[in-house]
Amino acid sequence: MSLRTSGPARAGQYLALLCYLVFLGFPFLWLISTAFKPARELGSLHPTWIPDSPTLENFRQAFDEQPLLRAAGNSLTVALSAALIAVVIATPMAYVMARQRGRLATVATGWVVVSQAFPFVLVIIPLFLVLKNLHLINSLFGLVMVYVVWSLPFALWMLVGYVRAVPAELEEAAAVDGAGRLRTLVSVTAPLLAPGIVATAMFAFITAWNEFFFALVLLKTPEKQTLPVILTHFLGAEGVADLGPLAAAAFLATIPSLVIFAVIQRRITGGMLAGAVKT
Repeated sequence: MSLRTSGPARAGQYLALLCYLVFLGFPFLWLISTAFKPARELGSLHPTWIPDSPTLENFRQAFDEQPLLRAAGNSLTVALSAALIAVVIATPMAYVMARQRGRLATVATGWVVVSQAFPFVLVIIPLFLVLKNLHLINSLFGLVMVYVVWSLPFALWMLVGYVRAVPAELEEAAAVDGAGRLRTLVSVTAPLLAPGIVATAMFAFITAWNEFFFALVLLKTPEKQTLPVILTHFLGAEGVADLGPLAAAAFLATIPSLVIFAVIQRRITGGMLAGAVKT
């Protein structure tokens, strides 16, 4: 039975993909355009895609008005720490869930699914009280722990799929050679999980880098606030946005996520394709 699609069906697929790309790309392209427009063009009744007089004044003003570098440093510290800790915890847990069949694995899988259904607003009050008792309010370490707990279920779910894709025969061969469970995980399974670990770490990093609500509630002083929270300072008392500097700062805030994905996406794709080939 042929799986080849017909010409009209393929054209429809490409059209749907193009519409989806336009839907995703339009806000980002408009953000870039706004970041380079002078104030005169921002107030124009006839906006244009390409600025008539591109300027870097919005970027200079953004750095002058708000401590963007310090906020970016806080975001980077929190995001890298959360991603590293989440991956270190999730990898052995995913291995156990994937290899051990039983009630414990079923309960753990149910916890992963159910935990993703809780909205932020439902847990923020008890979370705030717990962190207050631990003296972790207005602390980057406390925020890291929150991000680890919040990203761990999805990271675990991702890694379970990658572990199940690793042939169990490789681990059995290692056991025959005398390797213990921990040695097998470190020397045999972990290298094959590298694409999945990288993808999971990227997910945890981007989630922590972009997160706003927990950071807004838990970080009180400007010295500790992360980049998404600092971006709100470009809004005036009456909710009027300083559009040019806000767009410039928002554009700079998206660059790390884009760079990380551009650097490692080839490795992720290559590892997934390699793991899909039977030998």
